[in-house]
Amino acid sequence: MSTPLRPDAPGRVAAFFDLDKTIIAKSSTLAFSKPFFDGGLINRRSVLKSSYAQFLFLVSGADHDQMERMRIHIANMCTGWDVEQVRAIVAETLHDIVDPLVFAEAADLIADHKLRGHDVVIVSASGEEVVAPIAEALGVDHDMGTRMAVEDGKYTGELSFYCYGPGKVIAMEELAEREGYDLSQSYAYSDSITDLPMLDAVGHPTAVNPDRGLRREASARGWPILTFSDPVSLRARFQAPSSGTVAGMAAVSFGALAAGAATYTLLRRRR
Repeated sequence: MSTPLRPDAPGRVAAFFDLDKTIIAKSSTLAFSKPFFDGGLINRRSVLKSSYAQFLFLVSGADHDQMERMRIHIANMCTGWDVEQVRAIVAETLHDIVDPLVFAEAADLIADHKLRGHDVVIVSASGEEVVAPIAEALGVDHDMGTRMAVEDGKYTGELSFYCYGPGKVIAMEELAEREGYDLSQSYAYSDSITDLPMLDAVGHPTAVNPDRGLRREASARGWPILTFSDPVSLRARFQAPSSGTVAGMAAVSFGALAAGAATYTLLRRRR
């Protein structure tokens, strides 16, 4: 347990990063649709939906109502999926389908924060099972993601914690309390208007590859806007993760896949 700071002691500084489209150049939705199809977890229609949904999501993003409906759809879609089967599928296919994975600019920015003595934290609506191994590969200090309930080795369809919107701020504040971070001196990076609460929670917010809503907001508030466009091989830039870490990336990669299918449905409704 961390020692509480004195009231007059300066707080530590952290840099909080969103994951998709901020650190990662392409979504695991597209990356894992084929192996999940081959493993019998989804059908061909879901593969096509996830591909189309990812294209629309990258172009237009998603608002709060869409994300809430997506959360419900993901939980329903994944109910009953076997955890070990998902892990095995991802462990067998990970290295072949996620390269390139990380924006070089994001990796450089993370390294810069580390050199400045800042802790680096990934905060993502993706499942913690996929967030944690990526965080480990990048050498960050902490990671926070969505947690799905498991019973008898299968996903129940319930989320024990949804790390999205205000939920991200709750996770950040709890970590700041535990680690002694001064959020007013800390940094945050994200691409989405749905992460406005996360960006508002720190003293130094930055928009990265922002969607239209966040670009307008960042411009109005005078926030920095960065463009990341150079994905690099995670294997080439960082030491390859252990087999145990690879297996750990499994359980919520399917969440991104399900999100793709959900986004397709939601965006079709909008159109």
